[in-house]
Amino acid sequence: MVATVIARVESLASSGNESIPKEYVRPEEELTSIGNVFEEEKKDEGPQVPTIDLRDIESGDEVVRERCRAELKRAASDWGVMHLVNHGIPDELIERVKKAGEEFFDLPVEEKEKYANDQASGKIQGYGSKLANNASGQLEWEDYFFHLVFPEDKRDLSIWPKTPSDYKAATEEYARQLRSLATRVLSALSLGLGLEEGRLEKEVGGLEEMLLQMKINYYPKCPQPELALGVEAHTDISALTFILHNMVPGLQLFYEGKWVTAKCVPNSIIMHVGDTVEILSNGKYKSILHRGLVNKEKVRISWAVFCEPPREKIILRPLPELVTEAEPALFPPRTFAQHIEHKLFRKNNPEEKSK
Repeated sequence: MVATVIARVESLASSGNESIPKEYVRPEEELTSIGNVFEEEKKDEGPQVPTIDLRDIESGDEVVRERCRAELKRAASDWGVMHLVNHGIPDELIERVKKAGEEFFDLPVEEKEKYANDQASGKIQGYGSKLANNASGQLEWEDYFFHLVFPEDKRDLSIWPKTPSDYKAATEEYARQLRSLATRVLSALSLGLGLEEGRLEKEVGGLEEMLLQMKINYYPKCPQPELALGVEAHTDISALTFILHNMVPGLQLFYEGKWVTAKCVPNSIIMHVGDTVEILSNGKYKSILHRGLVNKEKVRISWAVFCEPPREKIILRPLPELVTEAEPALFPPRTFAQHIEHKLFRKNNPEEKSK
């Protein structure tokens, strides 16, 4: 059997070509909204992604604690994305995770290919690039490394990078700490809906079943950044997504009908509310449409960890306490797997507008 050779975006970027292959050029209607990301990031007018200070989320002082939770709730209801600061994960650990990921992507492409995934056979973990899976055959200007990082008994360490040597230790400690941050956030979001503190976490699988999937996104320099996207517009299917980045801008959020560029906030973790929590909250918390721009000058790397419910075990539906005659259920019951299928179907059949 001959393995398909996939052109890595990194190889295209270093080929010296001044123009990008046509599969990477976005449709006409999208191109009008793609600007220079460095100029976009400098803009101070208009709405800005909120920054939420988590220092007081478990404060012993009830007034202080409630103020912090109220701010988190407001950001999750209004934006569905935020910069988290004072999140409790040591800066030194985050630097180790970033250094390990950068060193892996610094390896020659042929070294990284030893970890290549094989999407056709269902082997999705490992090193990869997007394959055209829709009618337009559109591609994104990124390579990535994808793997499950928590719970520890569900990991496949055989596909984790062996180089650099600190990759495993840094990544597994980060996953552990992120898992406890997810609990703190889900608790506050549950209370914000008038539910018991542990309710949302239980609904997405709890400690045993909620999966943390890490995707390191590597966006090489692009000779024609005004024509491409690093990642096309989408909402996350997860319950929550936590993102680190190398302080190069790129993330844009579709807020009140306009694309807003997220600033690079030092020592922060970006957090998205995903579709799963939007569904459970019956739309009270938002899963925001977002995309990634690329640029000519700097490689951008981001580390996204998607907190996902198990695919088949749980039926996702608006929680009964949040459904009333005045506010009927906005989403039908589906398993997580069915939700993914439904999104793919809608993406590939744009005329199907049903929920």
